[in-house]
Amino acid sequence: MEPQRVTVLNGLNLKINPLQLNPGEMIRCINMETDYVGGKKKRPGYGTYQAGSLGTTVTKMFTWRKNNGTQFWNYACAGGSLFYSTQGTGAWTICGGGTLTNGARPGNVDIQGTLMMIGDGTAATRHTTNGTSFTNTTSAPASNQFVDYQNRVYAMGTLALHWSVAGSPTDWSSADSSSIDLPGVGRPLYAVKSSDRVNVGKSGGNIYSYDGYNLYDLSTNLAYSSPYSIGDVEGFKFGLNRLGYFGFNANKPEIISNPIERQIYNDRGSGITGGTFDLAPGIVHRYDYLCSVGTVTEDLTDETINNLIHRYDFQLDQWDNWDFANLPPAFGTFTDVDGNNQLLFGDNNGQTYVYGGTTTSDAGNSISSVMEFVIHAGAPETKKRWEYLWFFTNPGNEAYAYVACVDAVNKRFKNYKKVGQLTDGFNEYRFEAQSSTLCFVKIVESSRNSRFQFNGFAYKFTPEPRR
Repeated sequence: MEPQRVTVLNGLNLKINPLQLNPGEMIRCINMETDYVGGKKKRPGYGTYQAGSLGTTVTKMFTWRKNNGTQFWNYACAGGSLFYSTQGTGAWTICGGGTLTNGARPGNVDIQGTLMMIGDGTAATRHTTNGTSFTNTTSAPASNQFVDYQNRVYAMGTLALHWSVAGSPTDWSSADSSSIDLPGVGRPLYAVKSSDRVNVGKSGGNIYSYDGYNLYDLSTNLAYSSPYSIGDVEGFKFGLNRLGYFGFNANKPEIISNPIERQIYNDRGSGITGGTFDLAPGIVHRYDYLCSVGTVTEDLTDETINNLIHRYDFQLDQWDNWDFANLPPAFGTFTDVDGNNQLLFGDNNGQTYVYGGTTTSDAGNSISSVMEFVIHAGAPETKKRWEYLWFFTNPGNEAYAYVACVDAVNKRFKNYKKVGQLTDGFNEYRFEAQSSTLCFVKIVESSRNSRFQFNGFAYKFTPEPRR
């Protein structure tokens, strides 16, 4: 047969029977991202952000920018202390009035760059106008979820949704301040603003929507289980519950994670662990939604990822896996003094990091990228004499290609053979009398020096008649 060329490389697809996958759909895709439509490129790395450790697990990171447009502070919470870094360059310093509950994951809200409010749901809610020193908001409820809506601050309580006096975010005691009870099973978990409403999700799965006058029951039990997993793209929310990742815009939640369902839950019980569903942190960075979920083994390839971060490319509706050397328990983003959008995260040892740019290692650790896909040529039942494989990459890379010609999908039958390094940018591999129904291809790159780019592949085979 004539050579078949594949130059459209997609993300993970573990939901479709592997014998039905289209050419270019991945059954493993680790530490890669979409460079341009159809191509894959190894993700950048990260380096430390500010010298020194905060001592223990970083549970929250965020940024507040004043309305003068020039002053901003990055914040990190660890061990019940809130730290700030001025202008993204100053050393971590404990905030005045910055003692919170140990292990807390506080929430915050920006009031038009003039005031920032923070709370952990147990200690007193506090606010700042200078970015470095916090004062108790004495009449506000203890809350860790806040929303700026209709000139008021809304705060999620243990049973109700509360709001401040209009135009006065620190006043919660006069007649203009009030609350509304949230019916249904469970306690309120999160409050977000979407489609010009305040939306509250409860631990029982109910979601309620409030427009400042009426409370609406959205008649769903698909509220996010982790309030920390919620990310936002122009009012469209992403987040995690026990059935997967859902998109939400104040109507019905819509599942978006079918391609990676086996990594969320599977028959072997080796998906996301139970407690992670309640605590997993998530964020949106440059139209990528990221959620840190830890050790997962999906039951198709039977491969384990220890520090798994699910990455959803919102623009292309594709999923990939990232595996950081340091598992993030908290994410943050900010725009630096040069106008560049930066991704921050902390780890369980109190170190903070900044991701991206020209960095090609994970704080000095090599980044191992893996892609694995199967070639069946639309006829998985047909025996094939494999003849050639051609790989299209960036010249000078340090990637290696492997092939396994087998008649099964199971991992234990895939005896991969190294076929060579792909450093030339165009590499040809000629098979040596190998016949099978399926050909699995795996590409691995683990350097600290460059970002490997995979532009596609081509293959040639001859069908063999059955005897």
